[in-house]
Formats: sequence, structure tokens, C-alpha cells
Amino acid sequence: MRTKLLYMDDSYMKEFDAQSVEVKENGVVLDQTAFYYRGGGQPSDTGKLVVDGKEYAVKEVRKEQGEVVHVLEQKPEFGAGVQVHGILDWEKRYKHMKMHTAAHVLAGGMASERGALITGNQIGEEQTRFDFSLENFDRELMESAIARANEKLAENLEVKTYILPREEAMKIPGVVKLANVLPPAIKELRIVDIGGYDVQADGGTHVKNTGECGRIKLLKMENKGKNNRRIYFGLE
Repeated sequence: MRTKLLYMDDSYMKEFDAQSVEVKENGVVLDQTAFYYRGGGQPSDTGKLVVDGKEYAVKEVRKEQGEVVHVLEQKPEFGAGVQVHGILDWEKRYKHMKMHTAAHVLAGGMASERGALITGNQIGEEQTRFDFSLENFDRELMESAIARANEKLAENLEVKTYILPREEAMKIPGVVKLANVLPPAIKELRIVDIGGYDVQADGGTHVKNTGECGRIKLLKMENKGKNNRRIYFGLE
């Protein structure tokens, strides 16, 4: 990958400067970016790139053949080697950050207290979907889990990120909450540590303190088949 991911170290970066590395049709590869590319259940950021005073709307950022591609709404009138100023849709990004951190706290409790792994997830601005590997599933159980998560969020836990070698990271109990095993090609893992309550491998964006998240509110529950339970939740 030719792009340095600035958000991995600073999720609060709203603007940045970069240089175009490759431009193809309406896709732009930069040498560094603060835009999150779609993955791990978290949508990509949107915003704009500014080149020589002209603004290009970024409608999506995705990973293609190992490269981070900023997909523009119009064909760019510039090529490689050009200075670019990126501006994120910060309101959208911050909503994703709060939702993602709250989701980790909820998932951490579900895993440690009930042994439930995440079989699917989709983070959104207003609501998030979680699929859990749970045999027994009722509203009382989920409301209890959410109440516990809200207690932890209210403790204003500090959120830290750091990199560990894969072998060392995998020694941490519950470091992988997803049911799918991490690909063996990943030699180093970025760890998101939420006050020691939830520690897991994750490449997404998060807030610095759980107090920023607000409270989790259960919106809907669905039974998606044997050992697969789905919930939708928001923040208030």
C-alpha cells in the first residue's frame, strides 16, 4: 500500500495535505490520507479534495488491489504528483467514531459475560446492526447487556490504540471478537484498548473517551436463524 493512513494515529484529524500518487478515471490514490476506507463494518468517510482551489467531492473511499482509492463524483482535472488538500465530512466521521466505540463496549460485555461473538456488523450514523452468535435471545437479556454497556460508557474510560506483533497480540484474551479468523498475512495488529474493559484488534476510528459516546438505545431485535441473533441500536 502506497498510502499512509493518518487516522490510525489521529482519528480527530479533519483536514490534511497530501500528494497524488495515481489518478485513474475518477479514482485518486494519495501518499497519505485521513479518510477512512470502507471496511470492518464501518462505512468510508466522505468529504472533498481541493486542488489549486478547485473542489472535488469524495463520495466513497475503498481499498482496491491493495490501494486506497478516493472515488470522486467527477473526473479529476489533475494527475500524479500534485499537492492535494483533503477535508473530511467531520460530522459524519464523528458519529461513526462514537458509534464504533460504543459498539466495542457492548461487544466486549457480550463476549466476556455471555461468550457471544460477532458474526456480522454494520456501523451507521444513526443506527448500528450487530449479529451475535447466541443461542438464547430475548429482550430482557439484551436490555441487561446494554445497561451494563451504558454503565461502562459513563465511567469515561480512556480509549488507547497501539500496535503489537500478531503473536503477542493473540495472547490477549478475547482480542478477536469477530467470528471470522484474522488472515495469516497480517503480521502486526492494531489494538484498541477501552480502559482495559474491552481490548481487541481493530483498524477503525474511535473517540478518545467513552464519555463522548452518550448512551446506547436498543431499537430492534431479530432472530436470523440458529445461533444468529440481530439487534439494531442507536446513541442518545
